Amino acid sequence: MENDKLIVGLDIGTTKICVIIGRKNTFGKLEVLGMGRAVSDGVKRGVVTNIDKTVHAIEKAVEEASNMADVDIAEVIVGIAGQHIQSKIVHGSIMRSQNDEEVTVEDVRRLSDDMENIVVPPGNSIIHVMPQDYTVDYEGGIKDPVGMAGARLEADFHIITAQTGAISNINKCVRKANLTSEQLILEPLASSLSVLSDEEKEAGVCLVDIGGGTTDIAIFYENIIRHTAVIPLGGNIITSDIKEGCMVMQKQAELLKTRFGKAIAEEANPNEIVSIPGLRNRPPKEISIRNLASIIQARMEEIIEIVQNEMIQSGHYKKLAGGIVLTGGGSQLQFISQLFEYMTGLDTRIGHPNEHLGKSVVEDVKSPMYATSVGLVLAGFKALDDREEGYRKRVANAGPGYRETRKEKISKDIFSSIGAKLKKLINDDIGDDQNY
Repeated sequence: MENDKLIVGLDIGTTKICVIIGRKNTFGKLEVLGMGRAVSDGVKRGVVTNIDKTVHAIEKAVEEASNMADVDIAEVIVGIAGQHIQSKIVHGSIMRSQNDEEVTVEDVRRLSDDMENIVVPPGNSIIHVMPQDYTVDYEGGIKDPVGMAGARLEADFHIITAQTGAISNINKCVRKANLTSEQLILEPLASSLSVLSDEEKEAGVCLVDIGGGTTDIAIFYENIIRHTAVIPLGGNIITSDIKEGCMVMQKQAELLKTRFGKAIAEEANPNEIVSIPGLRNRPPKEISIRNLASIIQARMEEIIEIVQNEMIQSGHYKKLAGGIVLTGGGSQLQFISQLFEYMTGLDTRIGHPNEHLGKSVVEDVKSPMYATSVGLVLAGFKALDDREEGYRKRVANAGPGYRETRKEKISKDIFSSIGAKLKKLINDDIGDDQNY
């Protein structure tokens, strides 16, 4: 039963590595049984740069989660991000042999499988093939073609690729930690499962996941993923700006950002000062909160401009009735949603991963910084595309009255024919032996 099924999500981030163990409760909500965290020293901007450090952090997080849930972890669903992620729209088509038969789930999947074999740039591999709108016999704009009659089936596909080397390094870290990777999922797609509602996906929404090393974007319209992008700027670049602008240590800069940081300088009190302990035999350093906010706002405006350009390139900027949903650790910065609204003109809210969460042993899991981790666990129970989820249920619930697809029927007829011929040959041989 699904309630007994345990799924483990592994988020290999730039600032933290997080492991979450979850299962579905009787109400269909996700129940988190255990969570483990470790500082990530071997990952830079979403890409593994040190295998040993990353493996050590994974093992530490796995042990913590395993002890909390009192289960052994063997398989994990892993997230992937990084500047190397690329996406493009590719058109595909297949011809069906008989147009009087309905388009089946098998036809749809055969078209998707064909897209897995398209040529991609050297050194890249396809990680996701996401169907957009379908066309049946030149009749376009069809979301779900199953059940329609037609000879030619076409579709536009959102193809997401990643560097083969980056994928190999992630898999190597997982193997060295004595785990097996069950699935590899683009992190903004995982985050979308945990923070976006079906109504927002239908109306049109842009998910912006601000992590430590990268800012991930996923745009949905009419319940279909339309655009994805990974920006190589995140919370860590803001910390570096504070370190240089205020001339403080890295740890002090991070504390200044999280405790006193504001995304809009005008919201900061110009008379508010914070004192930072000086280095050995040096006096404390006084920093203006208004100056701190000015440094943060300058970098955030740059990130927002890039996000806005991605929305414009997607062609759906003016269609996003659901506005923007911010998530990830960087979304916890004060007044960040107001800055997004001011610069983009779109309604903005902070996305917490409690859309599908039930009772959990760890309350921290409801923080936006764990949106990807929770989404990876949800991906073990639910397909990224709602149509695929419907196809799975349709095939699983097919009883004795399930109509065979033409391919299945031909396959069965061929094997029946071969079996009959073999039986005849064997009987003829036996008869000849007896006559002998």
